[in-house]
Amino acid sequence: MSALTEKFTSYQKFHTEAPIRFQTLGSFILWRDGEKVNSKEWGRDKTLQLIQYFISYRQRHALHKERVMEHLWEEGDDRDFKVALHGVNKALEPDRPSRTEPIYVQRQGITYQLDLEKVWIDVEAVEQYIALGNEALNKEEPLAKKAYKAAIDLYQGMYLPTRIFEDWSTEEREKIQILILGAYVTLAELIIEENPMESVRLAQHAIAIDATWEDAYRIQMKAYIKKGNRPHAIKAYQKCADVLEEEYGIDPLPETKALLKEIEGR
Repeated sequence: MSALTEKFTSYQKFHTEAPIRFQTLGSFILWRDGEKVNSKEWGRDKTLQLIQYFISYRQRHALHKERVMEHLWEEGDDRDFKVALHGVNKALEPDRPSRTEPIYVQRQGITYQLDLEKVWIDVEAVEQYIALGNEALNKEEPLAKKAYKAAIDLYQGMYLPTRIFEDWSTEEREKIQILILGAYVTLAELIIEENPMESVRLAQHAIAIDATWEDAYRIQMKAYIKKGNRPHAIKAYQKCADVLEEEYGIDPLPETKALLKEIEGR
C-alpha cells in the first residue's frame, strides 16, 4: 500500500471513528459518538455562533478570546463568552465531570482552538481529500479519482447557510466553494474518455454552484463531442456565452472560443 493510499484510508477511518463529527455543508449538524444531536442542545444562538466560529477558524493557532468576541458580538462581554463556551463544552461533552478540562476545545490561557485530531469536520475532510487528489494526480490517478469523489460526496451545499450574512464565515465559504468547483472539474476531466456523460453531470453540478464557472462549460463541450453530439456541444458554448454576457458583460475566454471553432470545423 502506497503512502498516499494509507493517507486516504486514514481519512476514511477517522470519518467513521471520530467521537465528534460536524456537518457544516448544506446544514449544521453535530454527531456525538455516532448519534445525531438535537439542535436544541445548543441552547442559545451565541453558543452555536461560538462553535461555528471555532470551526471556521480551526486552522488558526490559538484564537484569542477578545478577538473572538470582537468578531461575533458587537455588544458582547466576558460573561457572554463564558456562557457560550460552557454551552459548547456541554454539547460536546454532556457527561464530563465538573472541574475537569474539556477534551475537544483546547484552552491555553485566554486562547482557544478545536482539537482536530479528535474532531472530524466535513470542510476539513473536503480540503484533505482534494489536497490528496492533487498530490496523487500525476502519480496514482485511480487514487486521485477516489479522493476527488470522496470530497464531492461530502459536499452537501453551501457552508453554514444560516450564516451567509456573517463576515466571519465568508472566508471559509468562499474557500470551500473554489475547492469543490476545482474538484468537480478535475474529476470530470479525468473520466471524460471513459464516461463522458458522467463528466457532463459533474460539470453541471459545478455550474449549479457557480453559473459563470467557464471550465465546466468547456468540459461539457468536450464530453458532448466525445459522444458525437455536436449540437449539444455548441449549445453548451452558447449557454456559457449568454451567462458571461449577462453577469459580467464579457465574452468567453480565447481557449473556449478556440474549442468552439474546433467543434464547428468538424
